[in-house]
Amino acid sequence: MLQLAVDIGWGWTLAFKTVLVLAVVPLAALVLGYTFLLKMMSHMQSRLGPMDPGGFHGWFQLVGDGIKFLQKEDVMPAEADRRVFAIAPAVVVISTFLVFVVVPTGPKLVVENLDVGVFYALAVSSLSVIGVLMAGWASANKFALLGALRAAAQLIAYELPLLLAVVGVVVQAGTMSLQGIVHAQQAGSIFGWHGIGFPFILTQFVGFLLFLVASQAELTQTPFDMPVAESELVAGYMVEYTGFRFLFFFIGEFGTAFAFAALAATLFLGGWSLPWVHGAAADLLGIPVLFAKLMLVAFLMFWVRFTYPRLREDQLQSLAWKFLIPIGLANILVTGIFKVAF
Repeated sequence: MLQLAVDIGWGWTLAFKTVLVLAVVPLAALVLGYTFLLKMMSHMQSRLGPMDPGGFHGWFQLVGDGIKFLQKEDVMPAEADRRVFAIAPAVVVISTFLVFVVVPTGPKLVVENLDVGVFYALAVSSLSVIGVLMAGWASANKFALLGALRAAAQLIAYELPLLLAVVGVVVQAGTMSLQGIVHAQQAGSIFGWHGIGFPFILTQFVGFLLFLVASQAELTQTPFDMPVAESELVAGYMVEYTGFRFLFFFIGEFGTAFAFAALAATLFLGGWSLPWVHGAAADLLGIPVLFAKLMLVAFLMFWVRFTYPRLREDQLQSLAWKFLIPIGLANILVTGIFKVAF
């Protein structure tokens, strides 16, 4: 009976964590990313936009956009592969949800503390390219197919510097568990001083910059938005999508930005940890602390998005293969040397 009670309690806990991840976190990513970050960038560039709906800073604009998408007709091209066309947006969104499964928000607040959490997070984030290829091929549109092929080439190229940026953190922490990486930063010290722990951004700032650049490319955001270039591909692989299916791609973009920001905050900024805070207090404060750190990272990502112009396709590939990958390899080499020497 005791074992049965333990199993039931574990099941309810897992179910609660799963619902929290699949419902609350992506919704928060959409609401906060859309309302907070976009409006912040509008203020920075004096592009106020729709500030009237709902009164305070146009908060009702998000609801209005959601209603607009939901009431639009769900149209499919006559020559499209209907089943693949319909499933593609869900594949993109699901790949985003799966990343949050291993992101810890406290000592006990994590859906699954995998020993290979870093490997898992990077692996499932790569599944979105399958959904993009499905969307481009099933649309029966040459512009959609070209956009999907561009996206596949871009995602494959920039997964390498993204991985190399993370390897330096894994080498320094000595574990691939995201929870273990947070604990390593919390328990660390700077020349014997334990005041703020030892955030890995102090030694892995090159890896942090690599991670931000590669994440921007993985999100196909400006200046790496060639797969959806309106001026030449009329929105790329999403061109034939309408209504809520197009909204799925939109949710996937903001949710993935939120996920990559959470990963960067966990890997380089200590995640949920605060110096000298442990146990139940860490579980209570972990969520707002992690949220503040990931919003800082997301702010940097969106700042770049609204500042720089779009690169050419050859410039994008050259940046990855000629610069970012060699820099990532050099960073791993230097980290390994310091790890062995000190």
